[in-house]
This record gives sequence, C-alpha cells and structure tokens, in this order.
Amino acid sequence: MTNIRTTKQWQQLDAQTHMHPFTDLGDYAQKPGRIINRAEHIYIHDTDGNVMLDAMSGLWCCSLGYSQPSIAEAVSRQFAELPYYNNFFQCSNAPAVELANRLVQMTPDQFTHVFFTGSGSEANDTNIRIVRRYWDAKGQPNKRIILSRTNAYHGSTIASASLGGFDFVHKQFETLPYVQHIADPNWYCSGGELSPEEFGLQAARELEARIDLIGAENVAAFIAEPVQGAGGVIVPPESYWPEVSRILKERDILFISDEVICGFGRTGNMFGCQTYGTEPDLMTFAKAVTNGFQPLGGVMVSDKVATVLMGSGGEFGHGFTYSGHPIACAAALATMDIIENDNIVDLVANDIGPYLQSKWTALADHPIVGHVRGVGMLGSIELVRNKETRERLEPEQKSGGICREFCVSNGLIMRAVGDSMIISPPFVSSHEEIDLLIERATTALDATAAHYKV
Repeated sequence: MTNIRTTKQWQQLDAQTHMHPFTDLGDYAQKPGRIINRAEHIYIHDTDGNVMLDAMSGLWCCSLGYSQPSIAEAVSRQFAELPYYNNFFQCSNAPAVELANRLVQMTPDQFTHVFFTGSGSEANDTNIRIVRRYWDAKGQPNKRIILSRTNAYHGSTIASASLGGFDFVHKQFETLPYVQHIADPNWYCSGGELSPEEFGLQAARELEARIDLIGAENVAAFIAEPVQGAGGVIVPPESYWPEVSRILKERDILFISDEVICGFGRTGNMFGCQTYGTEPDLMTFAKAVTNGFQPLGGVMVSDKVATVLMGSGGEFGHGFTYSGHPIACAAALATMDIIENDNIVDLVANDIGPYLQSKWTALADHPIVGHVRGVGMLGSIELVRNKETRERLEPEQKSGGICREFCVSNGLIMRAVGDSMIISPPFVSSHEEIDLLIERATTALDATAAHYKV
C-alpha cells in the first residue's frame, strides 16, 4: 500500500480510532505504536524506514516467513473461482474437502475428522462443545469439569479465555464456572530445590490430585499446550507428559492438545504431541496452518470421539459463518505443500532448530540471564539480577518490557512476558540470520543490564 500519510498522521489516526488487542489503551493513546507497512523473508519494515528481524514469526504464525508467493497465488486463484460459500445446509467446497483430507493424512493416526473455525479461540470454544456432546452421548452427563493450567493461553473469547490461565484476564470478566486450573510445569519459577525430573512428576500429580478431589466421574477433559507459548515458552520437564498421559488414561478423561503454537513443525515434529509422546483425543490448530496469510483454525477430532458424535443422532448445533472458508483453505493447502515439499519439519529437527538451540543456550552466560528454555524453533530466557537467588531485576516484572524496547531499537522483534524474553523465529531463517538474532539480543541484554546497573 502506498503511503498517503506521514508516520505521525498514521499514529494519530490509529490512536484515535483503533482499539488494539492486549494493550493498555490509555497508554497507547499517549504513546502510539509503530506502523508496519512492508515485510519480506523474516524482516518487517515500518513507515519510518526501520527494518527489524522478526524473531516472533508475526504472532507465532508466519513460520515460513513473509515471502511465499505460492500461497499468495493460491489465494488469488481461489478469489477468482469461489471467494466464499458456507458449509451449512448440506454444502461444502473443494478447498475445505481437500484440506480436511490433507490434515487427516498429516496428523497422528487417531485423527479422522476436522471441524474448521476461523481462529484458535473459536477452535477451543468448539472443543468445549464437542466434549460436552461426547459425554452426553456416552450417557455420562456429570462429566462437565474441564481442567487447564495457570499461564496457559487458549484464546480470547469468553470460553477460550476461561480455559486460559491468566489472572489479569480473568479479573476482567466472569469466567465459565466449569473450568478449573492447576499449576503449570515451570521448574525454574516453581521447582524450588527439586530436580527437573522430580518437579515434573510433582506438577503432573497435581493434576491427579485435583481429578481425585473432584471425582473422575465429574471431569470431562484436560486441555494443555505441549509447550506453553504465551505463558513464557514453558518447556515441561521430561518426566511431565508421560505421567500426565498415565493419569488421564487411567481415569477416562479426554485430552485436548492445543497446538496453535506448536503445530506444523515448531517443536521439530509436525505436532508437539509427537515431540512429547502424548495421544490427544482432540487437537486445536490455527496460526501456522496458513502461514498467517489467512485466518483459519480448527479441531482435529479422533476416531474415538467422532464415532460417538456421528452415531448419536441429531444435529450438532454449532458452527461459524467462515467455517471452511474456501480462500483460507486454499492458503492452507499451499502452506502444506511448502511444508511437505521442502521438508520443513526435517529442517527444524535436524538443522535450523539445533543451530538455534545451541546459540540460544549460550545466552545463559549473560549476567542477567538466569535460565534458558527452548525446543525446536522456540526459546525463552528469564531475566534476573542475581543468578544464585533468582532475584528479579525489579519486583513488578517490568524488565521484559524494558528489554523489548532495547530489542526494537536494535532492529529485533522479541516478545516480553513479565521477566521473560521469548522467541519463535521463522523456520526459513539461515544460520547467519540466527547469528544476527543472537547478536542483537545480546546487545539488548547488555543495554538492559546497564539500565538496571547490573
């Protein structure tokens, strides 16, 4: 788009009329943000001519970077052929049919069906509806409680935000009464003197204790991300997921794996459940399914669940105007072509992922880095004043925001979550670009240390 305004004019208009997500709206009105107007490969440009290496893949979604003409071409062709039709009233469309079949082929063997949505939030709303109908059809209507974890992110609708585990979000609305939370498996912040293995078992057994307290006959499902992304890239100890799987199977509780961030190669397997050896009954996807080029989400439904839903009779009273949107599905099909034809998952597992982790892990030597976490093309660092005591740079957990500003001024996009800095770089990054990412991150850490006089 040709600039028809100056940056200041864009910012003023933006502050006057545009309410931004997860933003202090009063603060934004006084301090407008950057206006992003162009992107290529793994770089974004603003209207002032600044070029920034995007280590967050947009919002976890542009895993293949911004320069994928085949996706744009597929979208353009679909615009000309069938720009929209709904999937209600005994109708479907070719891209939705093809994508459903493609996803069933790409996902673990238990998944036989797909329900399409417009986003991950809508997909997790859908999960709630599917779970409810499943247990009703099974003649177990008391199974209503859904368990989740603190610092989980599962979306921003009332239902999906209830599933999420952020207190500051929950204080802004009335959460669903049948959702409960247990602690997340964050060893560095909560493990105390326990080893990671010991803490992983303890965190998993908190799930067991909660189920036994409520009664397994009242618990419908457990929802979790393989790695908690927006909560700070919380990589669980190796002992965690095997114990969680045992607990759920023994108590006949459905498992929902939210793969909105981890899906389509991010952890070094096609899906995070494969990385950690879990066997979900339902699986949420979105974001990278279209490389962020079109909004699309959905739920992979296991044969175990689909058989019950399809055999129970009656209408499943749920759906969206844009479920299986032909243009979004065309974008997803083109994205899947790239992932498969260019061996992207192998690239993450055996080349760029290990290279990133080797360089990222070395940041542990920095004076204000207390802990480093990472898997595949995900990473986080915890900022501290004292490595031994884990004392934070300041009590209010504002150090991440300070570091983020130093990143931006140095041409790097990293995300701040409290005192954590997190990354999710595009898979198409080169080794040299990973080196540049680390170099700019180190410069920002140095500036943050100087700011706090460490």
